[in-house]
Amino acid sequence: MASEPGGSGESPEHEAHWPTAVVSLIVGAAFLALWFWLLPPWLGFRVDAAGVARWRWLAAGPSVLGFAVALRCVWDFGWTGHGTPVPIVPPTRLVVVGWYRYVRNPMYLGFFIGWAGLWVIFGRANLAAITVAGVAVLGTTLFVVLYEESHLRKTFGAEYEQYCRNVRRWYRGCTRGASKSRTLLEKRLSYM
Repeated sequence: MASEPGGSGESPEHEAHWPTAVVSLIVGAAFLALWFWLLPPWLGFRVDAAGVARWRWLAAGPSVLGFAVALRCVWDFGWTGHGTPVPIVPPTRLVVVGWYRYVRNPMYLGFFIGWAGLWVIFGRANLAAITVAGVAVLGTTLFVVLYEESHLRKTFGAEYEQYCRNVRRWYRGCTRGASKSRTLLEKRLSYM
């Protein structure tokens, strides 16, 4: 690769990724911090590390991994999609890299696993907390199915349709498409 005179050797296209990727990470971190700050005490969250039973700390691993997956997805929105997770500044390119190769909604899954792990560590089981968690999962599912997927179909058309045929919404398993379709998608993703 030839470097530009007086430049860092990176192409202008590569350098153009940085601003949106950084803004996307800031938005994702702010979203995470806001929700942690907004968690009301009646949900049972009490940060009392000394009083937590030792077995509860087993949930720290999945919690950290869940939040790491979500933040990687936020990064992919900025770097690959040239946008943020916020609907007013959405990605301009369909993001099908990273964890998005395995499930269509890894950011939501990562955040849910992260919050579930924190709830196991610091939470106290009560009916209100379980109800709120159930409503959050149901609300997110309805949002994805009723708004987000139709919006992505309008925005990205056939590209999104092919992606939906090859990648499941919530969990990776046997896909509806044949392995030939998955191979075509993987070939396409390998050069992106």
